[in-house]
Amino acid sequence: MRIDVHVHGSLYLHKGVTLAQLEAGLRQWLEYLDVENVNEIRSAEPSEPGVIYDQSARVLDICWTGEVGRSFQRTLQQTLQSIGPLLEHASEIELTYYHEDGRDEFQLLFAGPTAESIHQAQRRLMLEDVAGLLSRHFAPAEVGRVTTLVNELFDRDWEQRAAEPEAEFQPSGSLVHFRGKKHLH
Repeated sequence: MRIDVHVHGSLYLHKGVTLAQLEAGLRQWLEYLDVENVNEIRSAEPSEPGVIYDQSARVLDICWTGEVGRSFQRTLQQTLQSIGPLLEHASEIELTYYHEDGRDEFQLLFAGPTAESIHQAQRRLMLEDVAGLLSRHFAPAEVGRVTTLVNELFDRDWEQRAAEPEAEFQPSGSLVHFRGKKHLH
C-alpha cells in the first residue's frame, strides 16, 4: 500500500560537517528513494524544494512530498538516528500522511546529537504548545502553574530513562490524526 507523505523541517549541522558525512547519515533515506545523493531528492510537488543542503549556513532544509510504503517511517527514524551525531542541536521533523479517505495523520519526529538534547527539544515544544493553548482562556499565572507541572513531568521522565541505562533512546514522535483536506503548509 502506497501513501502520500509530506516531510518538513530543518536540521542544523555542526561546524565542519562535510557533504560526504551528511550523505552517509542520510544513506538509508537515499537508498529508500533510490537516489545517489542529497541533490537528487526531488519533491512530487513542483512548488516544494525537496531537500536542500546549505553548506554555508550548515542547515539541511526539508520540504518534500512523495509516495511511500509502510517501511518509510522506520527508514526515516533510522535516518534521523544516524544523522543525530552530526547535528548542532535537536530539532523536530514534521510528517503528514495523506490518506485516500481524506484523513490526514500528523507526526513529529525528533533528531539530535544526544538523547538529552532530543528530550529537551520535546520539552520545549510541549511547553510552547501547552502555553499557547491555555493562554487563549487563562491568565498567565494559571498557565504558569500548568507549565511548571509539565516541566516536572519531563524531569521525572528523564530520571526514569536515566535509571534504565540499557534502554536505547530512539528519535521518538507523536502521532495525531486529523480529518480534513490535503494541505502542505
